Amino acid sequence: VDKVITAILMLAAIPILLIVAALILICDGRPIFFRQLRVGKNGKTFRILKFRTMRNGAEQDTGAVWSNPSDNRVTKLGRWLRCSHLDELPQFLNVLAGDMSLVGPRPERPEFVETLAVEVPGYMRRTEVKPGITGLAQLCLGYDVSVVGIPEKVKFDLEYIRTASLRQDVKLLASTLPYIAGQLYVKLRSMPKHQPLVRCPRTETCHLSSRE
Repeated sequence: VDKVITAILMLAAIPILLIVAALILICDGRPIFFRQLRVGKNGKTFRILKFRTMRNGAEQDTGAVWSNPSDNRVTKLGRWLRCSHLDELPQFLNVLAGDMSLVGPRPERPEFVETLAVEVPGYMRRTEVKPGITGLAQLCLGYDVSVVGIPEKVKFDLEYIRTASLRQDVKLLASTLPYIAGQLYVKLRSMPKHQPLVRCPRTETCHLSSRE
């Protein structure tokens, strides 16, 4: 069921995938995609696929560090892709490959998992199921920005695992689009008037529509 629904969603999203890929190429250049090692079910690692939202070599000098809303490593276009979660769309391929599900706990980086497994009780129980593109913790608490919020997120992940069902997954999927729309609305409201949504260094004015 997971793979069938994902295949249908991916076919429907092809125009969006092409548009986003073109915008990244025009505004930020290559590479368009970003692959990163993550921890999946039963601790097995895999490479997650995303649209690139950070500048090239973002962690070359710092190594693995948490990202935050004001992270200057994120490109201007990347901020919009993250807000709309369009950068996550290539993960449909991870679902089709069997590494992820549409719904489940978010997969974390091995560098962070080593620390969190020691500091946060029950953290590794999150890996009893496949990680997901969306999920209960993601919708309720958003992106991780530090270790401080992880214990609360683990509570939501474990509650999801305890009550997991097809009905709940469908409900969470249906809640994802309104959640994204709300995030975009808040970002649009916080922008100064008459400011371009995205300014590309190559073309000076490359705008995203407010719908994106």
